[in-house]
Amino acid sequence: MQTDPKTLQATGAASLPQLSHARNPGMALDMDWVKGVQANTSAIERRTASLPGRRSVKKDYQAAWLLKAITLIDLTTLAGDDTAGRVRRLCAKARQPVRADLLEALGMGPIHTGAVCVYHAMIEPAVEALRGTGIPVAAVSTGFPAGLSPFPLRVQEIRESVKAGAAEIDIVISRRHVLTGDWQALYDEMRLFREACGDAHVKAILATGELGTLRNVARASLVCMMAGADFIKTSTGKESVNATLPVSLVMIRAIRDYHQRTGHRVGYKPAGGISTAKDALTYLALLKDELGTRWLQPDLFRFGASSLLGDIERQLEHHVTGQYSAGYRHPMG
Repeated sequence: MQTDPKTLQATGAASLPQLSHARNPGMALDMDWVKGVQANTSAIERRTASLPGRRSVKKDYQAAWLLKAITLIDLTTLAGDDTAGRVRRLCAKARQPVRADLLEALGMGPIHTGAVCVYHAMIEPAVEALRGTGIPVAAVSTGFPAGLSPFPLRVQEIRESVKAGAAEIDIVISRRHVLTGDWQALYDEMRLFREACGDAHVKAILATGELGTLRNVARASLVCMMAGADFIKTSTGKESVNATLPVSLVMIRAIRDYHQRTGHRVGYKPAGGISTAKDALTYLALLKDELGTRWLQPDLFRFGASSLLGDIERQLEHHVTGQYSAGYRHPMG
């Protein structure tokens, strides 16, 4: 993971590519492929347990990777007490996620986060606050987080969010389709969600903590990609178990298999529970090991996070000054 810091810093510049590859068009549901997917849980757990100790970066290399991580964050607020003012403050943080003096000391120009993620009701203030920045607004949809509202309403919610200006839609799948092995129903649902998104990216949230087994995670990942998902995402952040390294390895390898067989790239978004700079470095190391540096761009990888940015900024300040600052000095809004 010893990529040259200057190379990483250059790729973290303000002009982030939001779509520089052909979208995944999907394909017909291939049940032979789906049923042939397995997951060796013990091997997966051994692989991921060893990762944090084997893939560590220090000093300038660490700072470069943390700057890269910032450009891959979907800065998120999904609280019941969200207000337009809170969203505007979050968007200001997305536009300038790191203090200017720290960036200057690191030899960096301006950077920004990958996106801002909000509920439908907060799309309008987010779009207005980010106008002209190139930062997309992502909206959670389809009865988030449970996905149990009437199906026509879920589809209409997507259309309304796209109409309101959301460039990315994070949908939730019906977990029951996975748990009962009804892969055709999952495929049909995902296909209709993709169609409703139109030109907006669609990120399929699998809610992996509720799918029971890693094999179910692998199969659900594959079916959603076959149905045209632009990204597959671990969690809503509202489940009792959210993003984990074993789940991430399974989903990343499903993406790799899909790309090798079809030639189409699909993005990955771990979400929920990723709150420290150390966590971010571990996930980036896993992604680079399994998929290569091409996936270390915001059109193919995002962190779903609300508190991660604060810890990264603290680590960058320590790198520059040799001292850790208090968390309250790095507010999200």
